Amino acid sequence: MNTSLDNTNVKPRRLEIMFRALKYKNFRLFVGGQSLSLIGTWIQMIAMTWLVYRLTDSPMMLGIVGFSGQIPAFILGPIAGVLADRWDRHKMLLITQSLALVQAFLLSLIVFLNVVEVWHLIILSVFLGIINALDMPIRQSFVVEMIDGQKQDFGNAIALNSTMVNAARLAGPSIAGVLVASIGEGWCFLINAISYVAVVISLIRMKLAPHQARQNNKNIVGELKEGFAYAYKFLPIRYLIALLALVSMASTPVTMLAPVMATKYLMGNASTYGFLIAAYGSGALVGAIILLNKKSVLGLGRIIAAAVMLFGVGAAAFSFSRFFPLSVLFMIITGLGMMLEVASTNTMIQTIVEEDKRGRVMSFYGMAFRGMSPFGSIIGGSLASIIGAPITLLSGGIVC
Repeated sequence: MNTSLDNTNVKPRRLEIMFRALKYKNFRLFVGGQSLSLIGTWIQMIAMTWLVYRLTDSPMMLGIVGFSGQIPAFILGPIAGVLADRWDRHKMLLITQSLALVQAFLLSLIVFLNVVEVWHLIILSVFLGIINALDMPIRQSFVVEMIDGQKQDFGNAIALNSTMVNAARLAGPSIAGVLVASIGEGWCFLINAISYVAVVISLIRMKLAPHQARQNNKNIVGELKEGFAYAYKFLPIRYLIALLALVSMASTPVTMLAPVMATKYLMGNASTYGFLIAAYGSGALVGAIILLNKKSVLGLGRIIAAAVMLFGVGAAAFSFSRFFPLSVLFMIITGLGMMLEVASTNTMIQTIVEEDKRGRVMSFYGMAFRGMSPFGSIIGGSLASIIGAPITLLSGGIVC
């Protein structure tokens, strides 16, 4: 046996397995556009959180702004799922991404004009929340079209998307921390607005089969009932979504209260906050890379159970830490646990769901993942104002 030749071929084969979803041109375009845009998104998220805290010095207000931006996902998510099953997902994504560009530009404008007040941020957060509520089930369902309906590559496409998201989470907060400290939040919002141009261009360049309108005589309420009955009666989907909803609500305070931990307990500034979120992102990136190497959905159930435990331990440990390097380590652990849980759940659901109900089921996934976060935000902000940020984080960790 020629072992040297075998060893030479191992790495190319491994890379081919890890990045196999990139063989689809439309998915490559999506990854290219999103890679730039997501960095801008994370820069805006960090700048927004810091701006709210700078203006108010209130954990409660952090919770209110977080709630206002996330509650639309809970209210509108199911309707967006019906639309994702009815309408052309490609055109709908072009609309949502263009509207997100407008929102980021308006944020930058009110900051540059020095007229920004908290109520402005709440309104614009609601606006972006509505956009994201519509965007998420459409985007999740659109994956199948970008990889030409090849189910065997679902998991890899989702893992690659998660890798991209968390690479941006790693880079964006670090960049945002420096930008906020040096040139201010307004430039962060403008950079995000410009980054959306890359997404719009990548979507325009995609070549897709003509959209086939689905024939359905039911109204929106009827389709909602049908989708809910399907998800509820299909036990794996029911339990996966229920667990994700609980973990999402309990985990929200970890990132929401990070600026409080950075300033009051680690004696830092915007850069400290940025590095904490970047550490969370680096752990999530490791989790995504782990999932890239999986060839099938076998074993994902055990990974989900272990990931939730890992997140809980990391969050509890982070609540006790007053030493920055240790806090970074614990944020890495929480990010790893959260990524493994969220992406594995996504992969399992996308693999087993029926195509004509994909949009609606992924809207329930979105409700669990994003829609429960506002409740976590408002509960976390309220508790932090009463019992302090560390005990609030510890409580979330114990729940997980």
